Amino acid sequence: MTGPTTTVLVTGAGGPAGRALGAQLAARAAASAGEGRVEWVGVDIVPVVDASYPVTDRAPRADAWEYATGMRDLVVRYGPDLVIPTVQDELAQVAVLAQALDGGARGRVFPEAVGGVLTADPGPAALAADKLLTMLALEGAGVPVPRFALPTDFAGVAEALAWARGPVVVKPRVSRGGRGVRLVESADDLPGPDAWTDLDASWIVQTFAPGTEYCPQVYRRRSGGALAVVLEKTVLKQGRVGNAAAVVRPREGTLPDVEEVARAAVAALGLTGPTDLDVRRDATGAPVVLEVNGRFGANSARAPELLAAVLDRT
Repeated sequence: MTGPTTTVLVTGAGGPAGRALGAQLAARAAASAGEGRVEWVGVDIVPVVDASYPVTDRAPRADAWEYATGMRDLVVRYGPDLVIPTVQDELAQVAVLAQALDGGARGRVFPEAVGGVLTADPGPAALAADKLLTMLALEGAGVPVPRFALPTDFAGVAEALAWARGPVVVKPRVSRGGRGVRLVESADDLPGPDAWTDLDASWIVQTFAPGTEYCPQVYRRRSGGALAVVLEKTVLKQGRVGNAAAVVRPREGTLPDVEEVARAAVAALGLTGPTDLDVRRDATGAPVVLEVNGRFGANSARAPELLAAVLDRT
């Protein structure tokens, strides 16, 4: 006798976070013996060829006007019990759509076929979607962050480096992963003599934290309580900054300060569901939060208990 089947729709299936989830879902299906069977569909803006996804489909871009209706059509087609968004650009919009469903919008924008959407509420989702808003909210809540500013606060790179008393990191306020992240130690690290003045208020400047970098994975329940797993980045794709090229999972309980800061950041922003953070030790050795992504991350397979908590509703 088999148990009930849960159908999951994962957005951004071709991206790092989506691929990590696809591999976990495939492993979970292979290990199950008919109890609590899971079926899953991966969607993305480009065709996805991934053996971890038995079914894939095309999805609209997050910045397209037809995003809401395109997602509605996918929901009608597959009737998922759970939608897991993994694309950073769509999170704020998904949060509003999900809240509209709870408010009675079913049948107008989305049909009755859709189940739950794994997302934070709109306010927290918007805070986490903009790195400047994230820093302002965390600083206001007393969560440690690096010093930060806008590029337009400085006349040029020399003034920014003097303010930081060392290197700075420049990154887009709204972006996915390590896209556009630059470590600036001198004017030579910029692509041209006018590169700094070309940076507008859509970018953020942070002082560079030179210590070990971590990517804590947190699952915070709406009912209260949170599950946190600290992962350590051992190789970064851009050398000293950027996405993790390799991570390890330290023994549980050996990095309590990093875990505490990660939990505090998620709570301060009001996020629920899965969250992927970047935390780094500053020159004093203290952990500071670099950014917060309110979704599953690329390294979530190293913390499989998060997906288990989601699917098992624990």
